[in-house]
Amino acid sequence: MAPSFGRSISFPLTPGRSSSKPRHVRSVSLPASTTSSHPLLAQLNAHIAAARSLKKSPVTASLAHIHALHSSISDILLLQDVQDALRRATILGDRLLEAFLLLADAHQGFQECLLHLKHATAESSAALRRGDAARAASAMRSQRRAEKELARLAASVSSVSSKCARLNFNGTEDAEMAGALLEAAATSATVTAAVFMAAASMSSASSPSSCSKIISVFGSFGKKLTQETVEQALERMQALEQCFDESDGVCDKVFRSIVQTRVSLLNIMTPTI
Repeated sequence: MAPSFGRSISFPLTPGRSSSKPRHVRSVSLPASTTSSHPLLAQLNAHIAAARSLKKSPVTASLAHIHALHSSISDILLLQDVQDALRRATILGDRLLEAFLLLADAHQGFQECLLHLKHATAESSAALRRGDAARAASAMRSQRRAEKELARLAASVSSVSSKCARLNFNGTEDAEMAGALLEAAATSATVTAAVFMAAASMSSASSPSSCSKIISVFGSFGKKLTQETVEQALERMQALEQCFDESDGVCDKVFRSIVQTRVSLLNIMTPTI
């Protein structure tokens, strides 16, 4: 499970934030006019739009968008006006803390699933080289368990979107900022769920099950696996294993960025003594 940070814990502010003078605070505040957004707020909205527009993108590319989105959230949490607004709207802060904890847990679970899928793919490759149907079947069972866990994780993060949508800050002076942060959390959850399902589909389409079928079909006719058949299957599994490995590296960055976002939010919501 991802580390859980209690509301009673206080994290020190960075030197830049703790020692800023009033004139510096003014430079990072949201503008008084609601018709002209702060550049960081506009940047966050741009990341939200980019993530929302993703359609069947590679898993690593989608994870990179999630990472960029959370980096943008961390930037906007540095704004003094945003910090003040979050202290006024405690329900918003609590909902975001809950969302980021769930997202962090989900991405940590995703990393564990990727490790299981990489191991299953490697086992399938070895089984295919040796024509070992029993070993391939064992790898397939491990693969199926990981795919079911991915589906469960996708369902759990999908709840973030609906919870964020139920909060309404329209008509308040903090409506624009609150709306952007809630939309960012909901978007992160939506894209995360899509990534998990894409990884499960990719695994299901090209790994141990096909290997087991190849071995069993050829074995039932008393034939040996042809070199061409083996090489084609091994190439697919090698590409799949490489994709899982790359996704694991990007997912670790996403996990860390979400945890950092939550720490920043806790610093804001929990007064320093």
